[in-house]
Amino acid sequence: MSGRHSGRTSPGLRFTALPGTLKLLSRLAPRQLNDEIAFAKVELKRKGIQLGVAAAFFGVALVFVLMLVVALIVAAIMGLATIMPAWLAALAVAGVFLLIALIGGLIGLRKLKQAMPLVPEETIRGIRHDLGVAKEGSAFNPAILDPNSPEAKAAKAAKEEAAAKAKAEKEAKEAEHRKEFPHASEPELARRLGQRRHHLAEVRDDLGTQLDVRTQSRYLLGVAQDKAREGQAAAAHGADVAGRKLAGFSESTDLPNRWKPLAALAAAGAALVVLIRKLIRTY
Repeated sequence: MSGRHSGRTSPGLRFTALPGTLKLLSRLAPRQLNDEIAFAKVELKRKGIQLGVAAAFFGVALVFVLMLVVALIVAAIMGLATIMPAWLAALAVAGVFLLIALIGGLIGLRKLKQAMPLVPEETIRGIRHDLGVAKEGSAFNPAILDPNSPEAKAAKAAKEEAAAKAKAEKEAKEAEHRKEFPHASEPELARRLGQRRHHLAEVRDDLGTQLDVRTQSRYLLGVAQDKAREGQAAAAHGADVAGRKLAGFSESTDLPNRWKPLAALAAAGAALVVLIRKLIRTY
């Protein structure tokens, strides 16, 4: 399986691993969902076959029920034939059936006339007009509501073109989906679902470890302690180097020669200051 996780990570997990884990989950979850849907389709297909077999048996039972009704009708005719001729008994039963059918048909026709017209055309036209005005304002052309007008035909053609384009895009997406997720058998789907479910469990455990505050706190505390020790070592090394340089400077043989010009300059400066003060006091 592509993008398999490398297994459990160490306790010192970095926060930088969290985006990668979330990206892996976002890639695994759709594939798992697609396989779940495909597995559900296979299961529904199997159940559909079972329902078809059950429907066939129900159909056979219905046929025999109809035969039972026919047998009861024949029995009724033969029963009436004991008190009248057989042909008259059959006509009597047929007349009863015809009467029942006529009554039912008349009642149904009456109800149908009461419900006519089945489609409230004027109401639908008014609603479409209101929607057009709400959408386009005064620019709405009411002629488009007439199916035989050129405007309506043009709008219908544009709508059909948009529908065809949407259908083509949908078919392209379905073809791409079938290419990315080819049809697999039921055992293959079950195997993939099991493997990916185990993988998701591992990734979820790693995500829980990465999001655990205690684990991350211990890790950050350890990193801070390491940095502090490194800083202390660097400071000690710098102090040692500075001490060695200072000792070397103090032990140098040229130190008196370097200080003599400075001492002379300081004495001259002091004498100049005293002279200026005397001049100020005199004047």
